[in-house]
Amino acid sequence: MLKQMTRYLTQREAQRLDEQLMSSVYGFSIDQLMELAGLSVAAAVGKQFPSAAVASTSNAAGGGYNRVLVVAGPGNNGGDALVAARHLVHFGYSPSILYPKRSAKPLFEGLVAQCEQLKIPFIERIQDASAVDAAYDLILDGIFGFSFSGSIRPPFDHVVGTLQKCQTPIVSIDIPSGWHVEKGNEDGVGLEPQMLVSLSAPKLCAKHFTGPGKVHYVGGRFVPKSLAEEFNLKLPEYPGVEQCVERPSRGITTFFIVIILILSAAHNRARLKTKSLAPCTCLLQGNWPIVIAMRLHLEARLF
Repeated sequence: MLKQMTRYLTQREAQRLDEQLMSSVYGFSIDQLMELAGLSVAAAVGKQFPSAAVASTSNAAGGGYNRVLVVAGPGNNGGDALVAARHLVHFGYSPSILYPKRSAKPLFEGLVAQCEQLKIPFIERIQDASAVDAAYDLILDGIFGFSFSGSIRPPFDHVVGTLQKCQTPIVSIDIPSGWHVEKGNEDGVGLEPQMLVSLSAPKLCAKHFTGPGKVHYVGGRFVPKSLAEEFNLKLPEYPGVEQCVERPSRGITTFFIVIILILSAAHNRARLKTKSLAPCTCLLQGNWPIVIAMRLHLEARLF
C-alpha cells in the first residue's frame, strides 16, 4: 500500500504548528526548535554539497563546497541560519555570515557570540554578484521564513536582488526568500534556489519548487506523533539517525505512480472481473488523471 499524499502547510497552519510545539503541552522552547532546525539544515547541506574533505574521500562531484555565504535575516529564519553556520564549521566548512539587520534579543545575541567564538567572519555588506561568485562555493539563504508577507524592504531588497544575479548554488531554509508562503514566486522577485530544506513539513509554496536540478529536503525530526496526527502531517521516514531526507522529484514520483497504477490494474484484473486494461488505454490516450482516479476509487493511496 502506498503512503498518502504529502501534506503542505498554509502559512497559518505553519504558525499554529510552532505555537503548539511551544505550548505547555509539548514543552519546546524557541531556542530548542532553532537548534534542531539549524542542525537539520546543516546536515542537508552536508549531504548535497559536501565539503572538500568529504568530497575527496567519497569521490563526490564538484570538488567540495567549503566557502559558504550564510545570509541571515532579522527573524527566526535568520536564527536557523546562524545555528546552521555554527554546525557547518564543525562539519568542516568555512562559512561567512552576512547579517545586515541584527536582532537585539538575547537569543540572537547568544547565537552571534557562539559564531564569533568559532571565528566565523561577519561581513558588513554584500558585494556585487560576480564578486560573490568568486568568493563563495555555496549560498545559504536564511533571510525570510513563513511569517514573511508584503514587499521586500531595505536592506534586504538589495541583498535579494544581488543574490538573484549570482551563479553560485543557493540553498533556502524553509521558504525561498521573497516567495509568497503559499503561492510561491508569483511576482518573480524572490530567489530561485537550487535546493530547499523544508522544516517540520513542506509549506504550500514548495509545490512550486520544481524544475531541472531542483533538490528538496525535509528536516526537523522533532514533531511528536500526536501533533503530526493532529495536523494530519505526512512526515517522512527518517532512516537511522538521519536529521533530513531528500524528497523525490515530483516528476519522478509521477512516473513511478503511473507505472504502479498500470501494474496494479493488471494485477487486479481477475478480482475486478472487468477489462482492467482500460486504464492502460486511458494512459496511452493521454488521460492519466483518469487512471489515477480509477485506482483511487479501487482503494490505493498516493504519496
